[in-house]
Amino acid sequence: MSRRVLVVDDDPRLLHIVAMYLGIEGYDVVIAANGEEGLAAVAKQAPDLIILDIMMPGIDGIETCQRIRADPATASIPVLMFSALSGDEDVERARMVGANHLITKPFNLVGLGSVVKSFFAPDHPVAV
Repeated sequence: MSRRVLVVDDDPRLLHIVAMYLGIEGYDVVIAANGEEGLAAVAKQAPDLIILDIMMPGIDGIETCQRIRADPATASIPVLMFSALSGDEDVERARMVGANHLITKPFNLVGLGSVVKSFFAPDHPVAV
């Protein structure tokens, strides 16, 4: 059984590249173009991991993560966040809403693949 990964980002090129790469790596990838679509995808069929961009129009990644954490049905799904911002306050905001990991853009696909794979390792800690 392959693991389902939801990728939420408002950049269609990034969505396509990440979805293609994770698909090649054997994951079942679901994509969403914004926070609202991401929340609908989570409600429809809870993924095993959510990759979420912080800066999106409408419901941003911070609020999306807050809503995921507030729902008992989805609160335990690991959330990895992307951000073009790397300031301490952004890292802290992501951690405060319950993100398990933060990756700064631009990022390397192989590095992203390693982080994703680590979430599915049997000895992975709950929070990073």
